[in-house]
Amino acid sequence: MTGPKRRSAHWFAAEGRSGMLYRSWMRNQGFGPEVFDGRPVIGIASTWSELAPCNSHLDRVADAVKRGVWQAGGFPLVFPVPATGETLMRPTAMLYRNMLAMAAEELIRANPLDGVVLLSGCDKTTPGLLMGAASVDLPAVMVTGGPMLNGKFQGRDVGSGTHVWKFEAEIKAGRMTVEDGYAAEGCMARSNGHCMTMGTASTMACVAEALGMQLPGSATWPAVDMRRMEVAQEAGRRIVDMVEQDLRPSTILTREAFENAIRTNAAIGGSTNAIIHLTALAGRLGVDLPLDDFDALVRDVPTIVDLMPSGRFLMEDFCYAGGLPVVMRQLDEAGLLHSEAVTVTGRAVGENVAGAECWNTEVIRPMAEPLLPSGTGTAILRGNLCPNGAVIKQSAASPSLMHHEGRALVFDSPEAYHAVCDDEDLDVTPDDVLVIRGAGPKGYPGMPEVANVPLPAKLLREGVSDMVRISDGRMSGTGFGTVVLHVSPEAAVGGPLALVRTGDRIELDVPARRLTLHVDDEELDRRRAEWSPPVTDEAGGYRWLYREHVLQAEGGVDFGFLRGSRGSEVPRESH
Repeated sequence: MTGPKRRSAHWFAAEGRSGMLYRSWMRNQGFGPEVFDGRPVIGIASTWSELAPCNSHLDRVADAVKRGVWQAGGFPLVFPVPATGETLMRPTAMLYRNMLAMAAEELIRANPLDGVVLLSGCDKTTPGLLMGAASVDLPAVMVTGGPMLNGKFQGRDVGSGTHVWKFEAEIKAGRMTVEDGYAAEGCMARSNGHCMTMGTASTMACVAEALGMQLPGSATWPAVDMRRMEVAQEAGRRIVDMVEQDLRPSTILTREAFENAIRTNAAIGGSTNAIIHLTALAGRLGVDLPLDDFDALVRDVPTIVDLMPSGRFLMEDFCYAGGLPVVMRQLDEAGLLHSEAVTVTGRAVGENVAGAECWNTEVIRPMAEPLLPSGTGTAILRGNLCPNGAVIKQSAASPSLMHHEGRALVFDSPEAYHAVCDDEDLDVTPDDVLVIRGAGPKGYPGMPEVANVPLPAKLLREGVSDMVRISDGRMSGTGFGTVVLHVSPEAAVGGPLALVRTGDRIELDVPARRLTLHVDDEELDRRRAEWSPPVTDEAGGYRWLYREHVLQAEGGVDFGFLRGSRGSEVPRESH
């Protein structure tokens, strides 16, 4: 054999004992010697797991990718990476996103791979894999697992996540029976796939496509639609070409690509969680992406996709209406897209979406007739309660609460609130501001999706449907309500949120982008001197590592030591 030409050749073209070892042990899987002829070796990083229901079909998606790799003359090898499923993991899947990113990065680098296909589905698996791949910077393409089919309950469409919160409120208010609630469970999740609302999973699939890391149109095909398998097979063929072209994430994931993703997210009414994940991904690539960009870049972008939780329809409808290429074509025509940005196709994004056609203008509206007008997307707030920023999703909030002042009702943890929220004697009015702290990156730990707490039961029975809620935690992309999220610095590190007391006055002014605690500086200084950090019992293990090294919300909640790229240099010999 000749000397190494590809990265994988350092293993499979090696001479002597090392080459014999690498080749012979691969052959115990039935591979013949022809696979070591210098063809590209393609890793398929799979987050398949039965403990991650959204990803439980990715074994079949992996088979489709493998077919494509073989067709294009590559050598496909599937390997597992942690499946951070949002639906089952406690205390939160977000705690383990960084672990997934770290595992993916190290496994890609440690193995004889020339390129990688990233198989994701549930919320944190998509950003985690993108972060890991960006830090290695080998040719990579994302394949998401696709949304579930539309939920169907009592003759109407219901959305996963979104209707969980709605049904919970209906049961508490006495307008829905517990038995109907049980029946609805199986009606919301009736096929393989991730949430079919515009929750975080659907958002991040669309974001991956908008960034140029997923094949055009592939974000929205339902998990059980065979065209999902077709695009997976196409991705397998494409990654072989990407290796030949040396097309790497660092070439695709430019500042322009991030701007495209931010504007696309606004147009689809995407999750606020995209802010956290895009910020973390940008940090891996050295792309400057300050928090205020998520406000400034979307001021001219209307919401044109009518999907839950902001609208009426679901991902299956979005797909058959033409999917994300239609949205991006409209953005391009409005001068809101960097059309020259390179994608995994090797072509510019503008070229990819130029021929996209809309088949349902109720689901994907024209820019001139949007679901929500420009300036109603994500807003970044500043003020003495959130000096490093906070986030609110205007499209999911109540217009009447966009400027609101009320008495703070403070809880040191989500559990403290849940313990009393059904109490008929709870001292609460609709004008109060619920403050839920201790839910940030260090405080929980992991910054869970607990900020959109249900309203007090007695107010629900009175017909109250929304209140201002403020938290250093996150909210599910399927959630809704006037909820201020990602307050930074968080309470656990002594941020101003830690100093709020029940009875204080808080003013939310979204048009002015302000969040103000009406307590004078002298009093806050006195409270700060009395404050002490919460005590944790972690003396080691992953949670200790997390708390020691996790960044705040404006840093993407990544580990500080994982920011940047460490490249794909071939490691030293193992034997």
